[in-house]
Amino acid sequence: MENFNITPDDILNFVATVGPKLLAAIAVLVIGLWIVKLIVKGVGKGLDKSNVDDALKSFLKSLVSILLKVMVYISALGMLGIEMTSFIAVLGAAGLAVGLALQGSLANFAGGVLILFFKPFKVDDFIERGSESGTVERIDILHTVLRTPNNQVITIPNGQLANSPVTNYSAKETRRAVFPVGIGYTSDMKKAREVMLRVLNEDERTLKDPEPIVVLTNLGDSSLDLSARAWTKTEDYWGFFWDNLEKMKEELDKEGIELPFPQRDVHLIKED
Repeated sequence: MENFNITPDDILNFVATVGPKLLAAIAVLVIGLWIVKLIVKGVGKGLDKSNVDDALKSFLKSLVSILLKVMVYISALGMLGIEMTSFIAVLGAAGLAVGLALQGSLANFAGGVLILFFKPFKVDDFIERGSESGTVERIDILHTVLRTPNNQVITIPNGQLANSPVTNYSAKETRRAVFPVGIGYTSDMKKAREVMLRVLNEDERTLKDPEPIVVLTNLGDSSLDLSARAWTKTEDYWGFFWDNLEKMKEELDKEGIELPFPQRDVHLIKED
């Protein structure tokens, strides 16, 4: 086995060759990480001013921090003379492979970012998407969790929520309640309208602007279809609707106004 003799000249040559590169790499690393810290702090202040959701704020700050730190480390290693082209190519290929494998999750992730940033709905809002509806309990990066009126839990991928129509029933402070009521053709339509308006005006939850109205919407097969329409606060909507629909039925009965069942006239033809 050969003996390796390291002379003082070898050490001096090594230090002279590697020393400046090492010092430069350390300087790039220290200064770069300091700059990254300032940038992340600035991003955080910008997000605070834009009222971005806390979950999205934390994620975006972490993402910016990681990306910038990777760039600093790559720059520092490059200062040492390490060839980074192949490493970056391998990293890019690995990222592409992971992206293709997780394209569904990435779509949900992108949807979560859009929801948290643009806020089409928020926690405690009651929303509806297709046949699914409920109160928003939690908005995660990948999924949104709803609680139905029957206390069931629905987990919906954010990609679907971000790319389909969503009805937000809690977005506005007021809602219009529509009461469909059918009366018989022989009933007094004017009196029925007066009764329905009286019921609505007696309820303190009814908003006066816009004022309640009752209109004829259809001449049905068995009934005159009336529609009472009144505005109320969103938080009062369901109690307001149920109470007044029941009250209208009771008051119309008292006034002798018929609420007919579906009926058909049958004509029999007898042949000799």
